[in-house]
Amino acid sequence: MTDTVISLLVRNLHGVFGEADDVRRGALAGELFTEDALFVKPAGITCGRAAIAGKILATHPSFAYAELAPAENLHGLAGRLRWTSGEPGRPPSYAGTDIIVVENSRIAALYLFFDPLP
Repeated sequence: MTDTVISLLVRNLHGVFGEADDVRRGALAGELFTEDALFVKPAGITCGRAAIAGKILATHPSFAYAELAPAENLHGLAGRLRWTSGEPGRPPSYAGTDIIVVENSRIAALYLFFDPLP
C-alpha cells in the first residue's frame, strides 16, 4: 500500500493538477479518485471526481508543478506531498501541501494547504 499512496500523490500532482487537456485529466481523475471524493481547499469544498477534475487549471492553465520533497506515506491510509507551482522557467508563484486520505486504493479526500514559498 505504500507504493499506492506515493503513486496517488505524484500522479495527482502531475497528471491531474498539471494536465491541461480536459479529457486526459478527467480520465486520470477517474482512476485516482473515488466517485464521491472531496477536495478541500482554502477557497471551499468540491465534491466528486468529475467536479474536481473540472476545477483544475481553470485560473492558471499554463502553470506547472514541482515536488519540493518526496511524497510521504502514512500506514497506507494517508499521505502528503509538498510542491510549488508557477510559469515554467520562472520562479514559483505559490507553494502548497497536498494531504490525501486513501480508501480502496483511491483518493477519498484531498486537503490542500497553501504554504510560504521556499
